[in-house]
Amino acid sequence: MFASTLKKMGLDIVDQLNPSKTPFFGIVPGNTATPIGQVTLPVAFGTRENFRTKYVRFEVVNLESSYHAILGTPALAQLIAIPHYVYLLLKMQGPKGVLTFRGELKKSHDCDQEAIEYASTTRVPDTSGEVLVAVQQLSQSEMEIPSQRSGQTKIRPTNEVSTKTVQLHEGNSSKTAVIGGGLDPK
Repeated sequence: MFASTLKKMGLDIVDQLNPSKTPFFGIVPGNTATPIGQVTLPVAFGTRENFRTKYVRFEVVNLESSYHAILGTPALAQLIAIPHYVYLLLKMQGPKGVLTFRGELKKSHDCDQEAIEYASTTRVPDTSGEVLVAVQQLSQSEMEIPSQRSGQTKIRPTNEVSTKTVQLHEGNSSKTAVIGGGLDPK
């Protein structure tokens, strides 16, 4: 969630922010967003007849964006929600059936255009200088590239476990799997 959005909503949650030091990526290309804190807020989804309220944790970031809030993978998993990005749909189970939320294509396009404009005018830090300094501090042996690949290791069961080799593809003995022999037949 963005600090400017909280101000527009009239929410004064500065005293409710918990520390957060996990930067995340993808809001502004090339830049990381470092949260000023995180807050857990109740969010209601649906209509008066069929709604669901959940407490969702938001990372609060102090930057301008065309988005008000972004529901990431943890929130979608908590809500057991299924997004469909092509059709701008979000579905989740409600107490009286499936809740379906449809996005507006025009508004989505406008937000994308605003995000592209914002990203193109935002300065991306030049990290190549930092990389050059770090490389210059490496010794010659640390900069050597290994001439051979490390061999692939195969996991082998211990002798204490009985195993069985199963052919996965009929007629092709090179495609096999080794399974434990003491497994339940189900």
